[in-house]
Amino acid sequence: MECPGVERIHSNRCSCRTRRGATTDLAGFAAATWLRGIRVVQIPTTLLAMVDAAVGGKTGINTEAGKNLVGAFHSPSGVLCDINALETLPRNDLLAGFAEVVKVGFTHDASILEDIQSRTDEATDPTGLLLPDLVRRAVQVKADVVAADFKETGAGGGVGRAALNYGHTLGHAIERVEKYQWRHGAAISVGMVYVAELARLGGKLSDADVDRHREVLGLVGLPTTYAGGRWDRLLPAMQIDKKARGSLLRFVVLHGMQHPAIWEGPDPALLQAAYEAISA
Repeated sequence: MECPGVERIHSNRCSCRTRRGATTDLAGFAAATWLRGIRVVQIPTTLLAMVDAAVGGKTGINTEAGKNLVGAFHSPSGVLCDINALETLPRNDLLAGFAEVVKVGFTHDASILEDIQSRTDEATDPTGLLLPDLVRRAVQVKADVVAADFKETGAGGGVGRAALNYGHTLGHAIERVEKYQWRHGAAISVGMVYVAELARLGGKLSDADVDRHREVLGLVGLPTTYAGGRWDRLLPAMQIDKKARGSLLRFVVLHGMQHPAIWEGPDPALLQAAYEAISA
């Protein structure tokens, strides 16, 4: 089944929810709850599922209340990624998956960003050699982070697994406001530019690093702006996100590239100013 708008690289909407990693999330959630937990082997067939949804053991489903508010921690017994499956993936869905690849480039592995910037065509070619290597590196980052802090408690000190939420606070709010019709990767792409702008306004990230967010994400065809005039809908959606603490918003921001940190309760004026900076 082909998603509407696949002919346009910058089309964000997609009614084909199984292409967003929802299949592996649902399978993992069912395995976690049936008989209080049974074994599951995930076989992801999208880039998003390979580097994010199928690995890490977070399983969740979306409801009207919000994104992933119903879920469990349940590690798969194994994950089999067949890169050949990406050759049949609609182009827009392949590119949307790059949001999670780029994310770990910003938070942990700068070489991912460098390869995407210098070898964009190779990076986005499912028949080439670079994309499988990018998948391997992205999965390795997530596996290492999850192994050290499986349930996102900050075990061992530092940011821990929460770093993998980079761009997700606003990204999940966009998905909810758009009634889950936006591709996950498109929403997270905008969310990353938003928190980059927020960090810049807070004196934590340089102009050059913020510009690099827009450059890298733009190279792989992902959106870096969002519609204006929707702050009054996005803010309440962020406040019910599972990463919030009551009404206190918590963001993963960068204190320089590859240095993620938690920022609790930024000034509301900065939050809105960052939104204005990404508004189209």
